[in-house]
Amino acid sequence: MQFAKAITKYVRISPRKARLAAGLIRGLNVAEATNQLQFCRLKAGRLLKKTLDSAVANAETQLDAKRENIKIHEVRVDDGPTMKRAKSRSRGGRSPILKRTSHFTVIVSAE
Repeated sequence: MQFAKAITKYVRISPRKARLAAGLIRGLNVAEATNQLQFCRLKAGRLLKKTLDSAVANAETQLDAKRENIKIHEVRVDDGPTMKRAKSRSRGGRSPILKRTSHFTVIVSAE
C-alpha cells in the first residue's frame, strides 16, 4: 500500500473536542468521510475536512490514485501549544484560562 499524508498545525480548537470529529471518519473511504464531516455540526468537522481534502489531493498527485480508491488509513489529533491567559477574580485573585491548540494528521492509502 502507498500512503499520502497532510498535516495541519496550530489549529485553535481543543484536542478533546477535535478527537470527537476524528472518531467519526476513522476507517472510512473518502466519499463517506467527506459526507460525514460536511454534515456534522462540529467546528472540528469543518477544520478536519480541509486537512482530509489536502491529503486526498496529495494522494491524487503523488500516487496517481483515483478518489474512489482512496481510504483513510489514520487520523490523529495531537496537542499543540497552550496559550495561557488569566481572568481576574474577587479580592485580587485570578484564575487561569487555557486556550488549547491542536495538530491534525490525516494519512490516506491508495489501494
